[in-house]
Amino acid sequence: MSNEIQKTDFTSELKQRFQSKEFMQEIRNFDKAANQYYTKLSLNPLPLLSWDIFGQHYQKICSFFNDLADFNILATKNNWKATTEIKKALLEKDQIVVVTDPELNIVKASHNIFHMNGYTQEEIIGQKPKIFQGPETCKETTAYISKAISQRESFETTVLNYRKDGSAYKCWIKGEPIFDKKGKVVHFIAYEKAVA
Repeated sequence: MSNEIQKTDFTSELKQRFQSKEFMQEIRNFDKAANQYYTKLSLNPLPLLSWDIFGQHYQKICSFFNDLADFNILATKNNWKATTEIKKALLEKDQIVVVTDPELNIVKASHNIFHMNGYTQEEIIGQKPKIFQGPETCKETTAYISKAISQRESFETTVLNYRKDGSAYKCWIKGEPIFDKKGKVVHFIAYEKAVA
């Protein structure tokens, strides 16, 4: 019984305290002080919509890291070392990375290839890079690329490619052979980007 009386007394005392003018003034003073403190901070709260933007950026970064993991697995399986160039191309330079086998069948492409030409990764795996060429693609440029590949040399050029919808775009491409630890060509890698 005495516990119930103490509870009732405490509850009624709290009610009186919360309803007092002094308590309400303390709350107002606290709110004012907190407001002054938080407005002086350089960190401002973000509106709810900004989280949507952050979420999209976060998803993009996660996709790039998934691509990096896939390239590392490919490198490990085929006895070559994935370079920091792949990481820079994806995360810093916003380039597309495409890897082919020695017969030029695409074995891996970064997810952002879709934004450049409308093809998904799944659609181009097993295809040859010629899938991106069309009627106005320069024969001299493709001959230059073919010669560099056949001689197992690096190359860099701009080529007119075609999107899945048939529209043309200029594509800067830097390609190079990938050698395993014994010196055998096991893949070719291309760094690509649409240019004006």
